[in-house]
Amino acid sequence: MDLSRSNPYKNDILFASFNQDQGCFCVGTRDGFRIYNTDPLREKESQIWDNGMGGIRFLEMLFRCNYVALVEDRENTDSNSNKVFIWDDLKKKIAIEMEFSSEVKCVRLRRDRIVVVLEQVIKVFTFTSNPTQLHVFDTRINPRGLCSLSPSSSNSILAFPGLKAGEVQLIDLAVADRPPLIITAHDSSLAAITLNIQGTRMATASEKGTLIRVFDVASGNLITELRRGSNPATIYCINFNSSSSLLCVSSDHGTIHIFSLEEQQKNRQSSLAAATFLPKYFSSMWSFSRIEIPGGTRCLCAFTEDNAVVAVCADGTYHKYIRDAKQNFIADKYQLFLQLNR
Repeated sequence: MDLSRSNPYKNDILFASFNQDQGCFCVGTRDGFRIYNTDPLREKESQIWDNGMGGIRFLEMLFRCNYVALVEDRENTDSNSNKVFIWDDLKKKIAIEMEFSSEVKCVRLRRDRIVVVLEQVIKVFTFTSNPTQLHVFDTRINPRGLCSLSPSSSNSILAFPGLKAGEVQLIDLAVADRPPLIITAHDSSLAAITLNIQGTRMATASEKGTLIRVFDVASGNLITELRRGSNPATIYCINFNSSSSLLCVSSDHGTIHIFSLEEQQKNRQSSLAAATFLPKYFSSMWSFSRIEIPGGTRCLCAFTEDNAVVAVCADGTYHKYIRDAKQNFIADKYQLFLQLNR
């Protein structure tokens, strides 16, 4: 969640994201960064700069280990938005510094690789003290920095936009010299790409934001198509749960939609779904539960280990929702995460 260009809440948050298993989330601010345990909520680390570094507009954790990738805020005139810093939180210092010819849009980490996303190219490096460039992949213009990297030790899949609108390229970094698997996921430009933690499923959304499509990574085949809504929306976040049986989606409509991937009969469908003569819209699968975020605040969404839903919001609030007997998600906890330990 990039708030570096505009944060209406004036709370110094520039960026927020979950780690690979959603067990933690990190927040970049104008004077450093913070790391939180997702459930139960607690602040694990707070780093406030005293060395002249700028605000942090991008962070990428590596599970719960001591390395964090950082990119400084482009609005800070002293910042280096074309540099990636790998911060060693044990030693409290920068362990690796990498410089590029253009602005860094995104960074992804796994234990053996650093992936850096620029506007029209993706570069893959070894995760070593002196990173070696291994691969370079071209993309269409990618202002959102869309890229998803499987952290699985047995499945090193990298997903990123293709050269045409709506296309996704899938690369297995273990055999990166093979041609990519190209999936035409949508008719319009992509807004979100998310791999599950096993690297076997991929969920995508377009800029229209009405449909979420889930694909099998090995074959590229469409597994299911899910309808978030009928009106266009900006998708902020898509996440699988740990077993890939559930999917959550947040958007600028101030909602989180929850879909069942394993028991699809739980998802809602029109009573006219079986009528083959009607448009495809009537056979769409809709979320079985929907959460309304207080104030319609922009948020990230994720699942806890017991499949509760957590929302981390741009206004500095944390919400936890648990499922009741009717399969609805109801409010369970509310906290101001920026005020923890203050």
